[in-house]
Amino acid sequence: MIEDDMPEPQPQVTAGPPPWKVLIVDDDVDVHVVTKFSLSNAHFMGRRLSFLHAYSGEEALAVLRNHEDVALVLLDVIMETADAGLKVARRIRDELGNSLVRVVLRTGQPGQALEHSIILDYDINDFWCKTDLTTRKLFTTVIASLRGYHSLHEAQLRIARAEAALRAVQEPALAALAAVQAGQGWSGELRVGESALPVRVQLASGPEPGQFTVTGRIPVDE
Repeated sequence: MIEDDMPEPQPQVTAGPPPWKVLIVDDDVDVHVVTKFSLSNAHFMGRRLSFLHAYSGEEALAVLRNHEDVALVLLDVIMETADAGLKVARRIRDELGNSLVRVVLRTGQPGQALEHSIILDYDINDFWCKTDLTTRKLFTTVIASLRGYHSLHEAQLRIARAEAALRAVQEPALAALAAVQAGQGWSGELRVGESALPVRVQLASGPEPGQFTVTGRIPVDE
């Protein structure tokens, strides 16, 4: 065997953190190009930005259905209709039920449609006229939006973990109670106290309705 014929070992590539997904929604291709170029070197928490593109309201909603982890939507107001962006903003919250994604409206019409009214009536996170949104302001807006998304996402995860822990405590206790009420025996593990100490319990129904005996022990690590 000729040593030179041996394949060179391939260096292992360590996967980095996933990028933040940013959806650009605008019917003007140039806006997509300029926005992506302006943010091409942006990073937040060691994660780069990945861009998705939509050119109409319906396309935007389709992308959001397929990518539930989009962190930010840069959303044009006027596209196929004069209020297409506003409709998308409302459908993101009401129809898709997505309360995490940050929505920043952008418009090419200064003073459009009573800006204060839009901010009050729609669940958006910022509203800019495109001519005012310099590269620095765009960067600041995007980073602030990603920070808000990250905080909300972490809070949602903590709530989900707490709910799961509560179910783990409640469900065995409810099963034991149902067995006793039905005059049946039950065995399983209950968790008690603030530290959720596991206790293995056996319930045996007694001679009269509602009467039962309990035996249990605290497992010792082997």
